[in-house]
Amino acid sequence: MRILVTGGAGFIGSHLCERLLNDGHEVICLDNFFTGRKENIAHLMDNPVFEVIRHDVIEPVLVEVDQIYNLACPASPVHYQYNPVKTIKTNIMGTLNMLGLAKRVRARILQASTSEVYGDPKVHPQTETYWGNANPIGLRACYDEGKRCAETLMFAYNRQNGVDIRVIRIFNTYGPRMLENDGRVVSNFIVQALKGEDMTIYGDGSQTRSFCYVDDMVEGMIRMMNNDKVIGPVNIGNPGEFTVMELASMIRKITKSGSKIVHRPLPPDDPVQRRPDITIASKSLGWKPTIALEQGLVRSIEYFSERINNPKNPA
Repeated sequence: MRILVTGGAGFIGSHLCERLLNDGHEVICLDNFFTGRKENIAHLMDNPVFEVIRHDVIEPVLVEVDQIYNLACPASPVHYQYNPVKTIKTNIMGTLNMLGLAKRVRARILQASTSEVYGDPKVHPQTETYWGNANPIGLRACYDEGKRCAETLMFAYNRQNGVDIRVIRIFNTYGPRMLENDGRVVSNFIVQALKGEDMTIYGDGSQTRSFCYVDDMVEGMIRMMNNDKVIGPVNIGNPGEFTVMELASMIRKITKSGSKIVHRPLPPDDPVQRRPDITIASKSLGWKPTIALEQGLVRSIEYFSERINNPKNPA
């Protein structure tokens, strides 16, 4: 098939492009390179069925494709809060443009939504039927509410125009090609530990997160796109739950770092608990994560170590 991946030069997007090419598809990567990096896809450029378009999804685009994976949007608080209006436009106008394209060329479209639609959840673990507890005017709202509206648009186009949609809610994902400065807890801890800097924990470290390795995430996305049982939303994430303090200790142990752990105030609207219920993904897609946290962290640490030690020769 001919497949469009918006945000294809980003962390998850580049892994998805690579996997789709390995599976024998033609891939068009569309990215404005705000958080995406050319080096993430440089190794794919010689592939004759891989194409890159520098483009912002808030502007319409017309390409003939069979499937669309809509991943375009900064996903870390540091980047999506940098220009909150642009984040909202990316989620709403970008999704509108991709839905219009899917309608026009009769393509199936998968929306990469997020666990952030659940806000600071009052239900644990989070099931797809939970409507969430999000602050619509908080600092994170540009992303949280933008993604919630994108889901609304997906289902509106499906009901009104018969567009073939799939919606997944991505929980915390980590692995090689994460940005060092994206403010996410895994990359923060790894970079700080490797550099011997203080490891910064916000709050007391008792808040929990679930961490899914990027290869597992890509597998879940592809299974969701190509299934004919459910259109979503479907949680894709690792149900293993760890406190932030446990994560810091694990990374410090693997890196053999002497970094001290220091505490800072908890940011506004930061969720206390985050863990996916993946019953639907397991039953409908036959999907569950296979890579344990420690195994994935070892791979991620190798990547960041290479970048830090050889900055002119990116991994």
